[in-house]
Amino acid sequence: MMSRVYNFSAGPAVLPEAVLQEAADEMLDYQGTGMSVMEMSHRSESFQQILDTAEADLRELMNIPENYKVLFLQGGASLQFAMIPMNLMKNRTADFILTGQWSKKAWKEAGKYGKANVIASSEDRTFSYIPDCSDLPVSKDADYVYICENNTIYGTKFKELPNTKGKTLVADVSSCFLSEPVDVSKYGIIYGGVQKNIGPAGVVIVIIREDLITEDVLPGTPTMMQYKTHADAGSLYNTPPAYGIYICGKVFKWLKKQGGLTAMKAHNEKKAQILYDYLDQSSMFRGTVVPEDRSLMNVPFVTGDRELDARFIREAAGAGFVNLKGHRTVGGMRASIYNAMPISGVKALTEFMQKFEEENR
Repeated sequence: MMSRVYNFSAGPAVLPEAVLQEAADEMLDYQGTGMSVMEMSHRSESFQQILDTAEADLRELMNIPENYKVLFLQGGASLQFAMIPMNLMKNRTADFILTGQWSKKAWKEAGKYGKANVIASSEDRTFSYIPDCSDLPVSKDADYVYICENNTIYGTKFKELPNTKGKTLVADVSSCFLSEPVDVSKYGIIYGGVQKNIGPAGVVIVIIREDLITEDVLPGTPTMMQYKTHADAGSLYNTPPAYGIYICGKVFKWLKKQGGLTAMKAHNEKKAQILYDYLDQSSMFRGTVVPEDRSLMNVPFVTGDRELDARFIREAAGAGFVNLKGHRTVGGMRASIYNAMPISGVKALTEFMQKFEEENR
């Protein structure tokens, strides 16, 4: 009998069981082709259909305007940290709001290509809140303003987008991708690695407004690093991460079946509420984020005692709750409760936490 654990990993992360089952059923023979998608030419009609359907379903889910391109790329969010300035930094200036490790890495990388300004930061309190972004000192010549919208490590989320004073907004949404409805038209680029909330590691999806796709890139920008290269080739300039795109496509179908992003948001709010309510009344565990900026996806919590934290992580794993160890910069625990984590998983976790608390008073 197969036994599945509750996987609270921050990424690669839990995927819908229905999707995994469907992929397993099609592993040796995808829809009568007599081969696996893993073996299929990316130039074949069958794969083109997989790619086109995935894009169409994503456009429908996110209500992506026609003047935006959807690119299925590789290299994760980390490669975008360089690709964005290479393509967008016409004035060699960009503004950054630092709310965690990933926005910090993007800021440092952009500094190789021009002036990267920090216009707001929450580093003073270990990134446990989102700074006020209603009236920022946006640079007059900034090519864009950059944020990481949901912070996987620290468990914070922008509930309102920053006032960029007319400048292009670029957002890394890796850990909140497709967790709630989004107005794509507010962004110049909205992108993310798929390995947290959508699919297997190896695919990054970039949704980019067409006017930002130009040949006017920084000198020395490799062909592979130009958005125009991939937009013109329909994400097929080189061999794409074909199997990963196929799984993403299945997850898009699954999301549509769940009722789309409005239904997903309600499901995620309900799920997060169970865990936060427990943390707020617990005398042993406490959340590390100010309540108004809490993420629906990543929930860091601590006991305040390292040995107790370690025992909890060990015993939780033994009981089938895995990957709960927090990031080293926060310590303690972190439960990542992405779209595919069922409510039953969060309820079972809080019941285990209650039991642990009673036994370790």
